[in-house]
Amino acid sequence: MPAADAQQPNDLTDRAIYEVWITDSVRYSDLDPNSHVNNGAINQFFEDGRVGFRLARLQDAAGDKLTGFAVVKYTANYLAPAHYPGSVEIGTVVTRVGNSSYGLGQAIFQDGVCVATAEIVTVHFDPATSRPVPLPDAIRAALESNLIHSEA
Repeated sequence: MPAADAQQPNDLTDRAIYEVWITDSVRYSDLDPNSHVNNGAINQFFEDGRVGFRLARLQDAAGDKLTGFAVVKYTANYLAPAHYPGSVEIGTVVTRVGNSSYGLGQAIFQDGVCVATAEIVTVHFDPATSRPVPLPDAIRAALESNLIHSEA
């Protein structure tokens, strides 16, 4: 039973699990007819957060070798409306490191409220064959150093 508990995901709505943060501005063009930030804009905020994470935590390990990575799974949960004008904070954390892939957890907060979470799986592949290949050692080490540890 404890081993299963250790595999349970962390609460992505908990600000305390994130160490890498970026801030984005909400644009008027991000609104839907209900004056809420639309899902396309939320998804763009998550992408901006992943790019910020990559620059902050993987760029030094990878040098110019951040090609050959692709998002293969993306799941978002929209929890509360976000509004204009304002800004949002996007937190990103590593949730899993595999042989050729890794998982990220993300959350978007506005005025202290978690408005959305996302889970992402990214795979490393050989551009010549489009087949998965093991993560480079330096990137694996950088990911593992940012891996969140479940509390069992």
